[in-house]
Amino acid sequence: MTSQRTAHTASPTRSTLVGLLGTGIGPSRSPEIHEAEAAALGFPLVYRTLDFDALRIRTDDIPQVLKWAQAFGFAGLNVTHPLKKRVIDYLDELSPEAEALEAVNTVVFADGKSFGHNTDWSGYSRNFTRSLPQAALDRVAQIGAGGAGAAVAFAMLGLGTRHLSLFDVRPESAAQLADRLADLFPDRTISVATNIASVLAGADGLVQTSPLGMTGYPGSPLDLSLLRPDLWVSEIIYFPAETELLRAARARGCATVSGEGMVVQQAADAFELFTGRKPDVERMLARFALSTQQEQYS
Repeated sequence: MTSQRTAHTASPTRSTLVGLLGTGIGPSRSPEIHEAEAAALGFPLVYRTLDFDALRIRTDDIPQVLKWAQAFGFAGLNVTHPLKKRVIDYLDELSPEAEALEAVNTVVFADGKSFGHNTDWSGYSRNFTRSLPQAALDRVAQIGAGGAGAAVAFAMLGLGTRHLSLFDVRPESAAQLADRLADLFPDRTISVATNIASVLAGADGLVQTSPLGMTGYPGSPLDLSLLRPDLWVSEIIYFPAETELLRAARARGCATVSGEGMVVQQAADAFELFTGRKPDVERMLARFALSTQQEQYS
């Protein structure tokens, strides 16, 4: 990240209070990720989920929620679907990446102000590089052009993708994202795909950022027969750990990247912004993988 504003460094005795804003976030693993790492570093941290559905809060109430969170002493908030774009209008400042992406997933309260960041792109980038360091990146097809999709596309272009094809069930969303990315990366070719099969044939890899495949949204966003062994497949969904798409890709012999690493890496960046303390990412990844295995066999 090129710019960051952190909350005050976490105290070894006073609890750091953070949370997550979104809808349908009951199954989120964020509390577990943040609280366990704080405990490992030797200071108390409390992470609360603020589910707009469960609390019967309207999305129009975002400014009031931010105001009260700051008043109640929250160091910051993670932000997820469907608030990543809506929250922007109520923040005092944005990091360059959040401003470029028009999406915020981390809000830090400091010096009486609110600062918006995006750690989705940095978390995805580091996880991809760690998982597939030798992957061919010249031509990439991406499904999904929402808030997370924008962050992932930004990351792929930053990693060196020269030709990026965006497909979304809402073509206007893909077109808007393509235009925005073209301004940020004028030397790249960024196009809107109307048929995923047409661009997948010549692609080095496939990135999946739509909700299809996650718990509550079963299925696959594409015809699985389109997969081929020389295609790498990257998924950002982490609940479940193995989506139908990833399972089929592995069976076909594709190199794959699951969403588990991204959720931990973006959380690590947010953790540092919230607390001013650098987390042990490898420890976080190992703990998350163990916890996932225990859930599968419990």
